[in-house]
Amino acid sequence: MEPLKIKQKIEDMITYAYIVLAQFPKSEKHTLAAEIKRSMFRLLELVIACNKKYFKKTTMQELDVELDVLRSYVRLAVNLKFVPLKKYEIWAGYLTEIGKMIGGWMKSIRV
Repeated sequence: MEPLKIKQKIEDMITYAYIVLAQFPKSEKHTLAAEIKRSMFRLLELVIACNKKYFKKTTMQELDVELDVLRSYVRLAVNLKFVPLKKYEIWAGYLTEIGKMIGGWMKSIRV
């Protein structure tokens, strides 16, 4: 079942991201790192909510938006040199896979 796979994938990404975020400069731990964490947890909350709701369209759209916000935060962290390129490639892989899963889920419920 797709929603459970996507939930697991987001949890895996969060686990990986925590390792990366631990290496952020101290000055960024309560700013950009905190925003990235908030965005990842919001993504997880939206997947859980979407899985439970009968009418999913609005929540699905919020999920899609939150993924874009998270992608922007991660790109910003890379541009600011807080995330090494190799770690970014792995993280971006998670984001791409989650994006494809969301897209497939949206198609399956015709959003």
